[in-house]
Order: sequence, then C-alpha cells, then structure tokens
Amino acid sequence: MTETIVHLVRHGEVHNPGKILYGRLPGYRLSERGEQMARLTGDALAGRDIVKVAASPLLRAQQTAKPIAEPHGLVVETDERLTEALNHFEGHRIGHGEASFTNPKNWKYFVNPFRPSWGERYRDQVERVMASVRDARHTAEGHEAALVLHQLPIWLTRRAAEHKPLLHDPRKRECRLASVTSLVFSGEHLDHVEYSEPAAALYEGAVDATGGKLT
Repeated sequence: MTETIVHLVRHGEVHNPGKILYGRLPGYRLSERGEQMARLTGDALAGRDIVKVAASPLLRAQQTAKPIAEPHGLVVETDERLTEALNHFEGHRIGHGEASFTNPKNWKYFVNPFRPSWGERYRDQVERVMASVRDARHTAEGHEAALVLHQLPIWLTRRAAEHKPLLHDPRKRECRLASVTSLVFSGEHLDHVEYSEPAAALYEGAVDATGGKLT
C-alpha cells in the first residue's frame, strides 16, 4: 500500500503581552521566539517529501507555515477548516473579570464539558480538520503534506485517530508550540500517529495562549 503522511503542525509562540485568550481574533502574530520556532520546524521538515502546505487563515499559522513551504518551493494555501476553535471567552483574560470561573454569569458555560458548553463542539472540530486531512492525503498521495493549525483541533484529531475519548485534561495535551503531529496513512487507512518537537530547545520561558509558562 502507498504511504502518505499528513503533518499537523502547531504554530509557534504568539506575541500576547495582554495575556488574552485570542482564539480567532485577527492580528495576533508570532513573537520573535515564535518566529525562531517556525524556522526550526521548517528546517526539520525541509528534507521531507512535502508537496502541499496549507494553513489556518489566522496570522500566527500563516507565519508558521511560510518557512515550511519555502524549502519546497510551495505556496501556502489557506484552509478555513484549519482555524482555531470557537470559544465564548475569546478576547478575555481567562480567570479574570468577565472571564472568571467564579463569576456566576459564566456558570452556564461550564455545565457540559463533554460538548463543551463554552465553545465549538469537540466532534465538530475533529470533523472539519479530518475533512482537510483527507483532502491533503488525496492531493499528496505517496508523498507528504503539512497543515498548520492550532493546539486544540490538533489534539482532538489525534485523540480521535487513536480512538480515545475527546474529553481530556487540557494540562496533559501533547501538542506543544511548533510541534509536529504526523498522521501516517497506508493507502486510505490511518496506520499510526507520530509526534515530534523540533523547537523544543526554545521551550524554556515560552508562554502559551493566555500567558502561562510552558516550562
């Protein structure tokens, strides 16, 4: 059977001095460290047989995709299906003021962690990302493709691929900045998942979406 690999790449660190849950908000770009992360991941994938690169329309994903596409002479395609998960608390600092977990106005958003009730359904995220993955696998059959997107959609897609429940502890996601989650197909069958962290050397002191330290 023909082997095809679709790499799901998370974007690098984002410039976010306000520690905002930026979600789908436009204009959030990579930090200088994030740009370095993107270059490291691009270097790691430069020797791979990549024939397609697509990215979420959000700036941080587009910036991460560029150094992945350039060594292969490819143009980054934009795929709306790879966008960030919708979240009710987008634009707020999580745990503060209007986005505080102790604010009674917010309790209705936490009643169902299985859906989840605070944002886009987990299953819907998996379905849209997998639709993009299937198209990429078809286009790159016998070769490789790279899709650049966001932590939660990547992690949910991986859990679905490994037949694990979508409900999970966010603190235990194995999907760090500029990491690569690789879906390895044999023909149309998803055979296994691989994971790597090309930018791990830059993790010390890096921050996540809302300002929390990664290390």
